[in-house]
Amino acid sequence: MGWVLSLLLNSAALLAADYLIDSIQIDGFASALLAALVLGFVNTFIRPILVFLTFPMTVLTLGLFILVINAVTFGLVSWLVPGFHVYSFGGAFAGAIITGVTSWILNAIFSD
Repeated sequence: MGWVLSLLLNSAALLAADYLIDSIQIDGFASALLAALVLGFVNTFIRPILVFLTFPMTVLTLGLFILVINAVTFGLVSWLVPGFHVYSFGGAFAGAIITGVTSWILNAIFSD
């Protein structure tokens, strides 16, 4: 049951990013819910591969390249999910940061 709450909170975080950033558009809560689900799968299966392949770049930038990887995964989800649109790399970059921070805060408040 905890994963349902986490999914709902991540959807709310995506809607917050939609509200705060002009280059992100989510057509409704159902699209946000689907985007949160797909984002979870992408972060579980694809992101570790990207982190492994770009490890030298991550070391050279002292870990800041992870933010670029987060933006790439955020953009990938927008490409996969209908009703979730990201119009620029800057939007994906800011959206990944806002979604991550908002999700972290919401999960800290509402989870056990």
